[in-house]
Amino acid sequence: MAANEYQVTGMTCGHCEMSIREEVSEISGVEDIQVSAQTGKLVVTASGDIDDAKVLAAVEEAGYSAVRV
Repeated sequence: MAANEYQVTGMTCGHCEMSIREEVSEISGVEDIQVSAQTGKLVVTASGDIDDAKVLAAVEEAGYSAVRV
């Protein structure tokens, strides 16, 4: 189990959280997604290694930007 934390810019509400959760959940191996518009934190837990590039691409696809913490 691996968990990676990201700082997301541009999230303001629950709808933002849902958009990100939807995109990130499509990455294979992802088991859990914790995302908070209040703190801008995104924590992705996966069964194997997490490909940062895929997570960052998914966040961008949702319309936000993120960096690995």
